Amino acid sequence: MNQELERQYLKLQNGSDVRGVAMEGVEGETVNLTSEQACYIAAAFVEYVAELCGKKTEELKISVGHDSRLSADELKAGALEGIKKTGALSVDCALASTPSMFMSTVLPELDYDGAVMITASHLPFNRNGLKFFTKRGGLESKEIKALLTRAAGLAETGLTQKKEQETVKLDLLSHYSAALREVICRELETEEKDQPLSGMHFVVDASNGSGGFFAEQVLAPLGADINGSIFLDPDGTFPNHVPNPENKKAMDCIREATLKNHADLGIIFDTDVDRAATVFPDGREINRNTLIALMGAIVARTAPGSTVVTDSVTSDQLTEFLEKRLGLKHHRFKRGYRNVINESIRLNQEGVESCLAIETSGHGALKENYFLDDGAYMSVKILCEAVRSKRAGRSIEDMLSGLQEAAESREYRISIQTEDFKGYGAMVLEQFQTFAAGEEQFHIVEPNYEGVRVSFDDEEVKGWMLIRMSLHDPLLPLNIETEKEGGAAVVVKRLKPFFEGFDKLDLKVLDN
Repeated sequence: MNQELERQYLKLQNGSDVRGVAMEGVEGETVNLTSEQACYIAAAFVEYVAELCGKKTEELKISVGHDSRLSADELKAGALEGIKKTGALSVDCALASTPSMFMSTVLPELDYDGAVMITASHLPFNRNGLKFFTKRGGLESKEIKALLTRAAGLAETGLTQKKEQETVKLDLLSHYSAALREVICRELETEEKDQPLSGMHFVVDASNGSGGFFAEQVLAPLGADINGSIFLDPDGTFPNHVPNPENKKAMDCIREATLKNHADLGIIFDTDVDRAATVFPDGREINRNTLIALMGAIVARTAPGSTVVTDSVTSDQLTEFLEKRLGLKHHRFKRGYRNVINESIRLNQEGVESCLAIETSGHGALKENYFLDDGAYMSVKILCEAVRSKRAGRSIEDMLSGLQEAAESREYRISIQTEDFKGYGAMVLEQFQTFAAGEEQFHIVEPNYEGVRVSFDDEEVKGWMLIRMSLHDPLLPLNIETEKEGGAAVVVKRLKPFFEGFDKLDLKVLDN
């Protein structure tokens, strides 16, 4: 195989996704993901699914959808072409959410063999990418690598032309919305005709991505008031705010809309709706640790004593709330939503009940929903709690009673300035473990599955820190949470003598 061609394709891998620069417009960023590449990657996916299912490619049905990105149509055309050339039936789902694309493989009336979602989540407008699903769920990192290697081979040899089937067009979001409405009715023990959301006011911020359907096709048909919802129209320039529930301006927007409209709940999605966050009627923002706590409270009612798997940067206060307040078990694992989900699946396979896998970024997956990270499904669970609370004369805020939050939370992203950044970062972490073990004020936290976590509990500072390698970038993220303002500066002061011994670390961020 042409090694340079293979290198170009493999460069598109980003964990369990394919991502690249899909259009001009940002200085210094050259297009490296084209419709031609999408064609070969999609064709390679069809071949992979055929092998997985034990079918001929001509027997397969593969769906393709996209979010609101400006390059979506071009990449979709390439992907559909690649599928058609294998002889498989291609289904154009148009604007869709990432979770709905997976659901196209399991909804009984559709039952497709595989699905391709064209999205780059919250990344800038010039980026795009592809996610892949079979009935087993999303492809893993090693499968993406094999897929891209196969695509490079197809690009080198060309596709063997087979009899093409005409592309079928499908309004997937209508099917998916109906499924979500069924979930709401089941949760609230009623039927659609009874308008179970009547008397409730929800505002939705779709971030100009794919999530507008949630307000218009899920909430409104069940009687909810959605007045005051914002940025429902798809717009790949993302003119109002970054499409990311972790972004401050984004959360400010949905908080303002919730308070202004006296809504019972505010809901915000990222571009492709696999992540979400919430705002309570009093304006309290529910994301990161508070979102995990809320989902834990929901799970605790139906799965008492079960294990909640989270990523590594969750707080000590969250652990106390989950375990002492809710009676759950908290298993703090690694960063990366696939890591968190796979760990929850592994625990269940070993006989440990785990019904919730959730990352602080807003990726939340429930065992009852195929362990699919689905912002819309998670929002359905939360809004049903809002309905129950209102019916019972309670406040949904009561569900987080007893949850303490850190006074200060900071993240410093320390750049590693060497080509072998992974080796250098591993060396830094190994030496930090030794350093921390020898410091009286440092208490190494075990078990720990990623990097080095240290707690502090003395006259100057009480809190914790975690230093780890970034999943993909030449960075050492340093997370610090403390119980008093100014505590992060105290921790940084203690760490600096260690870091200053490494000439390949850019420590300027520690001065901010």
